[in-house]
Amino acid sequence: MEFDEIYEELQPKIHNYLSRLLGDHEAEDSVQEVFAKVSRGLDSFKGQSKLSTWVYRIATNTAIDKLRTPAYKHASGLTSLEDTPGAENTTSPITPTDTANDQKVIRKEMSECVREYVDRLPPDYRTVLILKELEGFKNKEIAYILQITLENVKVRLHRAKVRLKKELDDSCDFYHNEEGNLACDRKPILIESKKP
Repeated sequence: MEFDEIYEELQPKIHNYLSRLLGDHEAEDSVQEVFAKVSRGLDSFKGQSKLSTWVYRIATNTAIDKLRTPAYKHASGLTSLEDTPGAENTTSPITPTDTANDQKVIRKEMSECVREYVDRLPPDYRTVLILKELEGFKNKEIAYILQITLENVKVRLHRAKVRLKKELDDSCDFYHNEEGNLACDRKPILIESKKP
């Protein structure tokens, strides 16, 4: 396969993957870096895995290198999490169209909320969870991409899911709304006041 074909087919996927790992701002430069490495290494690709898995391996290593830089750690520490819009109290009548739109909004807000908690996971857990749940790789492929054992993939996935579930349980109240769809509300943050 020629480099131009690889780039055309995989660039959108790699951009999306790196956006999930690094954020949109860092993803653009990292995508260019990944495909520069792919271009340089294409002749040495031995076909021990699928080509797409090899490219994801390069992308993952590039992201991990970026996550470890002091500049990234500093910048990500200063960047606030995206504001999640609060629920507004309205008294307008609800129509079927409004209900369908409300469901889309609820799903979008839940997805953004879960994404926020995934983003808070340590890089090892976040990476393995994104590769498995969002990118759809099998455990064996993840082991190749991350250069770890299959057993290690299973352990990381388990720990990532346990940690994410705990974070979500601690921060969100899940319930089924009137239409029977899963929804959630953030739990209020209790601030202890100091007694004089």
